[in-house]
Amino acid sequence: MERWQNKVAVITGASSGIGAAIAKEFVMAGLKVVGLARRTHLMENHKMDLPSEKRSQFIAMYCDVSNPKSINDAFDLIIAQFGGVDVLVNNAGCGQADQLSTMNLDDAQKIVNTNIMGVVYCTQRAFKSMKDRHFDGHVILINSIAGHQFFPGVPLKLPAANIYSPTKFAITALTELYRQEFSGLGTKIKISSISPGVVDTDILLKDLREAAGDCMLQPEDVSKAVLFMLATPPHVQIHDMIIKPMGEVV
Repeated sequence: MERWQNKVAVITGASSGIGAAIAKEFVMAGLKVVGLARRTHLMENHKMDLPSEKRSQFIAMYCDVSNPKSINDAFDLIIAQFGGVDVLVNNAGCGQADQLSTMNLDDAQKIVNTNIMGVVYCTQRAFKSMKDRHFDGHVILINSIAGHQFFPGVPLKLPAANIYSPTKFAITALTELYRQEFSGLGTKIKISSISPGVVDTDILLKDLREAAGDCMLQPEDVSKAVLFMLATPPHVQIHDMIIKPMGEVV
């Protein structure tokens, strides 16, 4: 991790769950972390959980990743204050229980904008910052097992995850697309995807939480795997890592 000391890592969706856990993991590993989220007060609360000497290494910043202007404003500020983006973790995501056949299409569009276009917007800004500075950075996408096989939800119940799984399939495709583009554009910027199984976060649907019981990953399980991805030598690129709790059956 020596080459990442005091480098700037931007983490979307850093107000809770996996994003908050990754932010803490990175700060403790020596990076300067800019957390992006709408709920800045939660990020400020998480900062107080850090050792006092580390708190200045975590900066909470407002950003709505479904809004291109909000993203541009945040990245402009990050570049002005810190000089550039060295690591990007696209973690922000959303979903809601409903059926795609009948749900409000504005709600479906919000999920697409957050889970797909938010990744595209943020990655483009981060990639430009890395390429312009000739820095071999790392972009990490928080995917899901739902991005590898259709995830209907709880067995014998009407599927309720609607367009969430298709958005994660898009992340799987984007990972390979970015790998080819980053290389083809003459950079050594890494792209990695991590696909967790059921994780104990507030995005988890109620029925799925009940079906999973105690068989769930904790956000810290994922954050430690993400740190492992970042710590790989320059010639090693983890393309996609699947991480599941022991005994997962849902």
